[in-house]
Amino acid sequence: MDLKPGSRWKSAVCDGEFVVVRPPKSPVSLECGGHRVIAHAEAKAGDLVLSDAHGGGSAAGKRYADPETGLEVLCSKAGAGSLSLDGRPIGVTESKKLPASD
Repeated sequence: MDLKPGSRWKSAVCDGEFVVVRPPKSPVSLECGGHRVIAHAEAKAGDLVLSDAHGGGSAAGKRYADPETGLEVLCSKAGAGSLSLDGRPIGVTESKKLPASD
């Protein structure tokens, strides 16, 4: 799995779609809904189902990051599956606070 900046991926089990913003420092397996994501152009296999343990959902417009590997992805289409790296869940990053203008 070559997670290059700008590469597009989709979930194999739900409607989730993602764009890599920052690549990982080392090779990892990006997963959604408990299964590896597939390249955006690939067809989904019909026999996979969403894992109950990875069914938290992903929200469109949100960035998901893993500080351990440096990976950051943007969710471009919401889905029922949650994101994980090598089976370890990753969460939404907090938006940066803008300075107050007085």
